Amino acid sequence: MGSCNEADSGSISVINDFEDSQPATPHMEQPKVVGAAAAQAPIISSYNDKIRPLLDVIDRLRLLMVMKEGIQLPTIVVVGDQSSGKSSVLESLAGVNLPRSQGICTRVPLIIRLQNHARQRPELYLEYNGKMVPVEEPQIATAINIATDEVAGPNKSISDTPLTLVVRKDGVPDLTMVDLPGITRVPVHGQPDNIYEQIRDIIMQYITPKESIILNVLSATVDFSTCESIRMSQQVDKNGERTLAVVTKVDRAPEGLVDKVTADDVNIGLGYVCVRNRIGDESYEEARKEEARLFENNAHLSCIDKSIVGVHVLAQKLVHIQANAIAKCLPDIVRNISAKLDENVSELEKMPKALTSIADATQAMMRVIQAAKESLKKLLWRGEFDEYPEDNTTHGTALFVEMLNRFSDELHNCEESNLSKDFLTEEIKGLEDAKGIGLPNFLPCEAFLRILRRKVERISYLPIKFTEKYWDYIEGVVISVVMRHSEMYYHLKVSAKGAAHNLVQKLREQSINRVKELVEMEKLTGYTCNPDYMMEWKKLMNQQDHFINQISGTNYKQPRPCSVNLQGFGEIQVEHLRQHSNVSILQQAFDLKMRMVAYWKIFKVRLVDSMALHLQYGVHNLVNNDIDEIVKELMGPDGHGLEKMLVEYPAVVAKREKLKNSIKVLKESKDSVAKIMDRIVLYDAYLV
Repeated sequence: MGSCNEADSGSISVINDFEDSQPATPHMEQPKVVGAAAAQAPIISSYNDKIRPLLDVIDRLRLLMVMKEGIQLPTIVVVGDQSSGKSSVLESLAGVNLPRSQGICTRVPLIIRLQNHARQRPELYLEYNGKMVPVEEPQIATAINIATDEVAGPNKSISDTPLTLVVRKDGVPDLTMVDLPGITRVPVHGQPDNIYEQIRDIIMQYITPKESIILNVLSATVDFSTCESIRMSQQVDKNGERTLAVVTKVDRAPEGLVDKVTADDVNIGLGYVCVRNRIGDESYEEARKEEARLFENNAHLSCIDKSIVGVHVLAQKLVHIQANAIAKCLPDIVRNISAKLDENVSELEKMPKALTSIADATQAMMRVIQAAKESLKKLLWRGEFDEYPEDNTTHGTALFVEMLNRFSDELHNCEESNLSKDFLTEEIKGLEDAKGIGLPNFLPCEAFLRILRRKVERISYLPIKFTEKYWDYIEGVVISVVMRHSEMYYHLKVSAKGAAHNLVQKLREQSINRVKELVEMEKLTGYTCNPDYMMEWKKLMNQQDHFINQISGTNYKQPRPCSVNLQGFGEIQVEHLRQHSNVSILQQAFDLKMRMVAYWKIFKVRLVDSMALHLQYGVHNLVNNDIDEIVKELMGPDGHGLEKMLVEYPAVVAKREKLKNSIKVLKESKDSVAKIMDRIVLYDAYLV
C-alpha cells in the first residue's frame, strides 16, 4: 500500500506548510500558542474529537493483532540512538513518567495509546501476555519495568514482543505510537554480543512497511548525519517522505541549530520540530513554560520559526499526519482484510473435515485413490500435465519416450553392435565347432544359433536394467501423486506410501520376469518375416568377392593391404584372416557374418518395440486396474486399517485451528472497520 503515504510526503518545515501541502483540515480554530501562553493551553485542540474514531479502529485492529495476518497498519514508529531523548519526548506527549536508566531504557516495543478524555482522574493500564493491568500514574515506570522483565527477562536482553500502555487523560493528543529500543552498538551489563543486530532487526521490522510513519528523535548535540537512526530510516525511506524529525536537548547546543534544521542535509521529508523536554523534577506544566521561555529568549533558538518549535507543535503535526494516513490507508486495509478473509475461508473449505466414523474414512480414502488414479492417468497415459506444469519429472509419457530412446541408443552402441571388431573370427570358430557331415554349400544352422545366443546373452542385462529403471521411476511418480492427494490424512498418507511401494514392486517383478522371457525367446531360434532381412543380406553379400580377393588374391605386385573397406562396416583389419588358407571357410564365414548383421538389426528394433509395448501395457493396467489394490491393502484383511484414519495428524489439526482463529480475527477486523467507514466519508467531506 505504498500509495497510502503519498499524501503525507513532501518537505515540511512549518505547520502552515504542512497544512498547505495537505487537504484542508477541518474548519476549526487551530491553537496559536506562542510564548508563555503555550504553558497554559491544552496540548492539542478539539481536533481530537474528529480523528478519535479513526484511531480507535486502528487500535482495535492492532489489538486483534491483524498485522500477524499480513495486514499492515499506519503506525507512528519512534526511533533514535541510545540517550537521544526518545522516552523524554514521549513523556512530554503523554504527560506520564516512563522508565529511565543508564543504557537501554526500552527493551521491548512499547505501544503507547494516548486517548484524550475529559475526566478528573487519569486512567492508565498495561496490556501484555493476554492480560490487562491497571496502573496508578506515579507507579507507571515501575509497572512498565515489571512487565518488561516478564516479557523479555530480568536481564538486559531485548524482545520483539510488545507491551501496550494505554493513557486516558485530559489534554493529551489522540495518538498511537510505538517506542522502540534505542540503538546501541556496545553491549553492556550482560547484554548479548549481538545486541545491535537484535535492535536493528526489530527497528527494521517496524519501519520497513510503507504504512509506517517514522518519528526520528535526534539530539541537537550531535551531527545528524552520523546518527544510526537516520541511516536506518534512510534505508527504507530514502527521500524521507514519511519521516518526521524531533530535535531534543536544544538547550545544550543552541548555536547553529537553526541552520541544521533548515539545511536538512539528511532528507527529513516531513520536517523538523525542536523541543525542550522536562529536566529533573520539573512538572510537565513547568517544563512547557520553560520550553516557551527558552525559544522566546535564547539568542540562537529565538531565530527558529515558532511554527516548528514546542511539544504542542509536535503533537499537532503527529495528529495531522496520523489522521491523514489512517483516512487514506483504511480503504486499502478494508480490501486487504476482505481478500485475506476470502483466501483463508477458501483454504479452510478445501481442507478435509475431521473423520468421525468408518464410513467417513472409507469415503475419504476412496476420494483420495480416485483422485490419485485420475492424476496418474493424466501423467502416465494421456500426457496431460496441467496438475504439474512446472515439475517435468512427473511428465511420464514424455519421459518414457526419452528413456526409450536412451535404451535404444545404448543397445545400438553396445559392444555386440560393433561390426568390425575381430572381423569373422567368431564366425570361423562357429563354423569349425559345427563341422559335420553335410552338403558343402550349406551353412550349418547350429553355427548361426550359437553365435546368436552368445550375442543375446551378452546384451541381456540392458533390457532388464532399463525395465528396473523405468519401474523405479513409475514408483516415484505413483508415491508422489498418492502422497499429494492424501496430504491431509496423515495416517492414510503413511499407509498409502507403503501400499503404493508394495504394488509397484509387485508389478516391477512381474515386468522383469516378462522381459527375461522376451530375451529367452530371442535366444531360442532365429526368426523374422521382415523383408528387410533378405534385402540387407543380399546387399552385404554383393561385397563378398571383393573382400575375398583382397585377402587371398595372388595377383598383387605390391604387398597386400592390411585393411579392407566394406560398406556398412568401414575399414576392416584383415591381416588375422590370411592365416586361413581355405577360401571356402572364409566365404562361409563372410556369409554367416552378413546373415548375423542383417538379423541383428531386426533383433534390436524388435526388442525396443517389444519393450515399449510391454511397459506401456503394464502402465495401462496400473492406472486403470492395479491401482485399486492399494485400497485392499489399506483396508487390511479385517477392515481395521481404516480406523487409523480417524486420528488426525497434529499438523492438520493445528492448521485448521490456525485458519479458524485467523478467520475469526479477520471477521472481527472487518466488522470493526465497517462501523467506521461512514465516518471516513464524513471526514473526507470535512477535508474538502
